[in-house]
Amino acid sequence: MTDHHHDKGLAHDLKIFAARMNRRHLLRLTVGAISATAVGCGDGTADDDTGDTGDADETGSSPTGGGACSAIPEETAGPYPGDGTNGANALVLTGIVRSDIRQSIGDASGTAEGVSLTVTLTVVDETCAPRAGHAVYLWHCNRDGAYSMYSGSASAENYLRGVQETDADGKVTFQTIFPAAYSGRWPHIHFEVYPSLAEANDAGNKLRTSQLAMPEGACDEVFAIAGYEQSVQNLATSSLATDNVFSDGSSLQVADVSGDTTAGYVAALTVAV
Repeated sequence: MTDHHHDKGLAHDLKIFAARMNRRHLLRLTVGAISATAVGCGDGTADDDTGDTGDADETGSSPTGGGACSAIPEETAGPYPGDGTNGANALVLTGIVRSDIRQSIGDASGTAEGVSLTVTLTVVDETCAPRAGHAVYLWHCNRDGAYSMYSGSASAENYLRGVQETDADGKVTFQTIFPAAYSGRWPHIHFEVYPSLAEANDAGNKLRTSQLAMPEGACDEVFAIAGYEQSVQNLATSSLATDNVFSDGSSLQVADVSGDTTAGYVAALTVAV
């Protein structure tokens, strides 16, 4: 891109988000103080709507700390990371800090078409305690199997890439589309975890690179929809057991997915780093 007005990068985004983050921090302190007072006045029993407080399993399904969450495997970023390690660098684009990653930003204007998918990652440490204030850079292919900034008709786009800061519960959420199955790979989503939003502008700062796998049932449903035709054969000739990333074990990487092709899908994964 040559228009530097759209290329001020993550530092510019941080200034825009600073006031909002400060306000959220104050709100969290206020809510925390109110919650502490409420607990002090209570009888010490948990409310029914606080969720499961049992021991966390190996996937970190109860990210409250004090358990044992197995670390997400380190994986390749692949040939299309867009983090500056292989040419293109989405991390320097103004507007890259965003939740909805379906639309290109800056000088690009394309929109990724496909079945709606909401991805929520919960970043925790290996005791299952939430990692608040960290950052996640997430990216994946479009429904044709092409990666923005690199391949095919998507080479001039920068959609399906975005950065989010983890909240107090270690969560980040991205609104995107269901990725395709392309030749040689099981349907997947890439992500990198950084120690902070300010450090998510340099791939040298990342703590972990990994991939999320989509479950077969959801893939079968989505790939029956118009626009995903080429994914049908690609899925039929691949499997988690033979995939070059997931073949050594995928139990910590297959997302929990619910939904349908009309309302869209929701994918959730706990990521221990």
